[in-house]
Amino acid sequence: MEYIKTDKAPQAIGPYSQAIKVGDFLYASGQIPINPENGEIEATTIADQTDQVCRNIGEILHAAGTDFDHVVKTTCFLDEMSDFAAFNAVYEKYFTGKPARSCVAVQQLPRNVLCEVEVIAYLK
Repeated sequence: MEYIKTDKAPQAIGPYSQAIKVGDFLYASGQIPINPENGEIEATTIADQTDQVCRNIGEILHAAGTDFDHVVKTTCFLDEMSDFAAFNAVYEKYFTGKPARSCVAVQQLPRNVLCEVEVIAYLK
């Protein structure tokens, strides 16, 4: 296993890693819309929070030597399913390869954010 860490994405806020490479795959922890420059959640809308989440994911993918085109699976968590369309409008700009996906609404997310996304990417 190889642990992936970058200062260009938020640091883990708990006992976990940003991502781990195992064999030909990268498993990235769920990302929430934290601005990695100051550790704050600045975005207030689902669109802006989704954009920050995707930028954070992009930095982790880059640190692992891959990109969005190699993401094979995402798991998306929304605070409100009514945000589904607005979330998708931003998500589809980043995940153009249309990876497999699960998307669920949950009762509450860390730091009361509106969305969280985790990814699995193929590294070859």
